[in-house]
Amino acid sequence: MRTVAGVITIERVVSTDRPVDAVFRYLADFTTTTEWDPGTVRTVRLDGDGGPGTTYRNTSRFGGKETELTYRVRELVPNERIVLDGENSTVAATDTMTFRVVPSGTEVTYRAEFRLKGVVALAGPLLKGRFAKLGDEAERGMRESLARL
Repeated sequence: MRTVAGVITIERVVSTDRPVDAVFRYLADFTTTTEWDPGTVRTVRLDGDGGPGTTYRNTSRFGGKETELTYRVRELVPNERIVLDGENSTVAATDTMTFRVVPSGTEVTYRAEFRLKGVVALAGPLLKGRFAKLGDEAERGMRESLARL
């Protein structure tokens, strides 16, 4: 995990014995975050077919408070990469999932970059531990969910 002037980056790698097409299809539906991201309370698709331009409203619990971000799919390359941009008044986020076929199945690299805004940006160094915990929990949840595919 990295913290640079109001930017916190989390990156985790999850391996599964499931085939890349099944893993990609599952994670490309961003509403599945309720199954693998313990911080997510709910995610609703607002419009679109799941491809570029699709928007989602994600409600998460962070630091004991609920917060909503509106995410838009920026890029979707089947079985290779998904990029979503999310934003609210205190944070802009970019979530990138890359997929790689490995001899044992599929490897997913999940990278989340949070650009803190306003007064929240000043608290970035204090939030580092909470974001690290969030990354650890999402990694564990993703691994468990992919094993059930």
